Amino acid sequence: MIAELRTLVAVARHGTFTGAGERIGLTQAAVSGHVKRLEERLGFELFERTGRSARLNAAGLRTVDRARRIIELVDGLGAPEGSEAEARLRVGAIASVQATLLAAALGRFRALRPKTHVRVVPGVSLHLLDQLDAGDLDMAVIVRPPFDLPPRFAWRTAVREPIALLVPQAVEGDDWRALVRSQPFVRYDRTSFGGRQVDALLRVEGLEPSEAAELDELPAIAAMVAVGVGVALAPVSPFGPPPPPGVRVVAVGPSPRHRELGVVCDALTDGGPASTLIELVVEAAADRASAPG
Repeated sequence: MIAELRTLVAVARHGTFTGAGERIGLTQAAVSGHVKRLEERLGFELFERTGRSARLNAAGLRTVDRARRIIELVDGLGAPEGSEAEARLRVGAIASVQATLLAAALGRFRALRPKTHVRVVPGVSLHLLDQLDAGDLDMAVIVRPPFDLPPRFAWRTAVREPIALLVPQAVEGDDWRALVRSQPFVRYDRTSFGGRQVDALLRVEGLEPSEAAELDELPAIAAMVAVGVGVALAPVSPFGPPPPPGVRVVAVGPSPRHRELGVVCDALTDGGPASTLIELVVEAAADRASAPG
């Protein structure tokens, strides 16, 4: 029955029998067979079937939530004897939040759920989103994608970080557009979600900077500005350390673009460790935003 429960969870996550089968290595017919056997065993239908589509009904939604808990228990049977872990939570997180926003939330989480084992998986936003889609993560703290998320995902905004211009201390001037035009430019990787915001800002303003370097790590970008490699448009986070010595921040206004950080998870997540941590991430962001200075 565990195989059937895993298939049900996969269908709930990926939206269709075919999509679930592709992810877990089964044909569409095999997925249908798993669902049919599970319905026969339980004695009630799990889906509302209309033509070729199938949508979880109320009983199906309840069953999926219970199936997840059963699978967690089964997967935990191999834990070492005496292990206190009552649940396992797999959390994806981009580098810039691991030691700041996520650390603050996990400190509170530990007090509320001391027996839950948390595994933090690093990565860039796009790759973490793929891992969540594949069922390898329970939630991820990432930059909001510049495209609509599938209906099976839920998004919670934690913070919006304004994009500003980082300038070497020795370079004079407060006109950010003029500085971008006149100085070498350190570009925030345009393939990243945050970097796409910078790229969109440059295009809207009609700016074509002379690029000296392109990279994804924000601390490295700030370090390059500090040693005079160039100026850089980058999000300024209320959670991270201040810019390094030798860097000043020039506002991009009056309505700068933002990098939106938040949590993405399965839309059916409800009441478990993931739900607790999601709320704590949002609370930690709100507390930091309202703190003096």
